[in-house]
Amino acid sequence: MFKTTNGIKVPKHLDSVTHIDSKAEISPYDVGMTRDNVEAIWNSIESFYKTGLQPGMSLVIRRQGEIILKRSIGHAKGNPPPSHSEDTHPPILMTPDTPVCLFSASKAITAMLIHKLQEEGKLKLNDPVGQYIPEFACNGKENITIAQVLSHRAGVPTIPIRNPHPSLLFKWESVIDLINSSHTSKGDGSQQAYHAIVGGYILGEIIRRITGTSVDAALQNYIAKPLGAKYLTYGLNPEYQDKAAFNYSTGAKPVFPINVLAKRALNIDFDKVASISNGRHFMNSTIPAGNIYGTADEVSRFYQMLLDGGEYEGKRLFEPGTIKRATRPVGPITIDQILMIPMRFSNGFMLGENMFSLFGIQARKAFGHLGLINIVTWADPARDISVAFMNTGKSLDPKTLPALGKILVSISSNCSLIKNS
Repeated sequence: MFKTTNGIKVPKHLDSVTHIDSKAEISPYDVGMTRDNVEAIWNSIESFYKTGLQPGMSLVIRRQGEIILKRSIGHAKGNPPPSHSEDTHPPILMTPDTPVCLFSASKAITAMLIHKLQEEGKLKLNDPVGQYIPEFACNGKENITIAQVLSHRAGVPTIPIRNPHPSLLFKWESVIDLINSSHTSKGDGSQQAYHAIVGGYILGEIIRRITGTSVDAALQNYIAKPLGAKYLTYGLNPEYQDKAAFNYSTGAKPVFPINVLAKRALNIDFDKVASISNGRHFMNSTIPAGNIYGTADEVSRFYQMLLDGGEYEGKRLFEPGTIKRATRPVGPITIDQILMIPMRFSNGFMLGENMFSLFGIQARKAFGHLGLINIVTWADPARDISVAFMNTGKSLDPKTLPALGKILVSISSNCSLIKNS
């Protein structure tokens, strides 16, 4: 067995916990790759699993619209680290079709609902939020626009309450009331500060007031059903909750300043997030910035649809111009005042860079989103790939970022740039 602090038990032979959907995977030679390329990518996934920090992982990569990897490794439940002794399930293997919580990778999908409403002429991104939520327009927030919320420049990055109880996230009206009554001195769009939770509630409330239905219904009508997705829901229907992968806090307990930055972004202690997300209240709630569930294939399908100009299997979900507007940079790369790392956003997506970024190397055209440290979902037009890397280990352990970085570099290195892209 491989060992790490607060890690899972990793078997000597990884085949025993590996699932490969060989019927779905095409020959890599059909899309300008080799089997060595595919195995190099999968080897990087196995290396991350061997750290003991990831109880379960799934990966789907489409290249030129075709699936080249649809695989999983580890357990959805039942092989917990020592810190999660409450998980007494028998070992249940992870599969590529196991629903996983996207956490903040939900933001990109929620953002596209707003872009769809603009496409339909029901709002404009430069409209003030207060035009749709009048109670919001106070205390320095009068001129904050929808676009500024999408690009993390709205000046209200956190719920305005000290040490809120995690159950607050399950009380929509209470959160909206707190956001509406909050103050800001940065409501002019001048400062980029990651809105981990707040932005999603603002966008969700706008969707509710414009459509007269729930944000859940909008997600189903505009995206999930046209994609043929079984999941892609905020939370999970009760009939599917037992199928969801558990999330686990793994590795060394985060220390200053990482623990402070994490709590600053999330409003709650980082090491509590995993346990909270495994509960029924979380799965029964709608948190637009943080609790869409989906499989790796469904999320890859979403990004492939964006790569294909808004179409999926002959159905048009978005106009090409809508996608261009949604993925256009808002400004230059800058140090985010919450995350304290360099980041460049569009109106809804995190963007890649030429050197190293969330989406590997030479990925300036890539767009996607990170989800609670390790989940990474994206499309890269320069490589014609749509990627969903899903996982259940929530860790700020020092081994995490190098292992994740190896995966990102491996994917971008082994999926060569398409000429004339």
